[in-house]
Amino acid sequence: MSEKHQPEQVLVTGGGGFLGKAIIRRLLERGDQVRSFARSDYPDLREMGVTVIRGDLTNAQAVRDACEGCDVVFHVAAKVGVWGQYEDFYSINVLGTQNIIDACQHHKVSRLVYTSSPSAIFDGNDMEGADESVPYPPADSYLTHYPKTKAEAEQRVTSASSETFRTAILRPHLIWGPEDPHLVARILERASSLRIIGDGNNIIDTVYIDNAADAQILAADALKENPEISGRAYFITQGEPINAWEMINKLLHAGGKPPIKGRISYKAAYRIGSLMEFVYRLLRIKSEPRMTRFVAGELAKSHWFDISAAKRDLKYNPKISTEEGLKYLQESLQNP
Repeated sequence: MSEKHQPEQVLVTGGGGFLGKAIIRRLLERGDQVRSFARSDYPDLREMGVTVIRGDLTNAQAVRDACEGCDVVFHVAAKVGVWGQYEDFYSINVLGTQNIIDACQHHKVSRLVYTSSPSAIFDGNDMEGADESVPYPPADSYLTHYPKTKAEAEQRVTSASSETFRTAILRPHLIWGPEDPHLVARILERASSLRIIGDGNNIIDTVYIDNAADAQILAADALKENPEISGRAYFITQGEPINAWEMINKLLHAGGKPPIKGRISYKAAYRIGSLMEFVYRLLRIKSEPRMTRFVAGELAKSHWFDISAAKRDLKYNPKISTEEGLKYLQESLQNP
């Protein structure tokens, strides 16, 4: 990053996760003192020189202790997924974020970069070229608890913004890359049972892990220089919209899997998802259904976003192209 950067004391929540660890690597490269706050222990982070703090976001005192003396906090940790109890999502994603905000304000931390998701504004319909002016949908329209609680957390982060406490909300979309335990892992795991949902013409955009991490650092630095951007949200993607199934097939190819051949209509997938949700609730099954109404919509609808605001305000410019990223992914999967 910038040669003029003065080392700072930084906290990354969820530092052992896919995005959190990528952010930490960049912070260390530019000389920052880094702490990680997460529920699990991460010896590999400690070996990198990170202060590893074990704790829970729902524990206000633990969060307050972790934030003490920090210049900036990257709040990446969250409860993700499309299934589970609302209370679990709310306690971590909303109350946990409020604990971060309270701790930052208590210790006079100057900046907070909050990792959210475009799903916070996803209403189940096609979203093509949407920008940050798109409003939150009605609370009762969310098909799963994750986006609903992320939307509420976003609003709390925005409301907390002030002259002395600057905040930015990033909405990275479908992060992937080497060592991805989420998107890529799920696609490869379910390769043999995947089916094209809908007409197969829906367009999406994604973001490569290195670009997603770069955006976080850029946001923290931009907040320092420009108070006008405080409280705003930014979509973060490759800026390369692509057919959803073409992208999924590229990820499958990187993992040595054949392309998807089967097909199912969106209405059929939605009905199957609705039925599976009913059965799982009835039987109180805690594991995630293989299909839900939200997943059906996510796979069948277009969702790509205008990243002009991130380019303008954060100076975000994706350095790794999708094709280049796919090469790195294929190399990592074939030579683990």
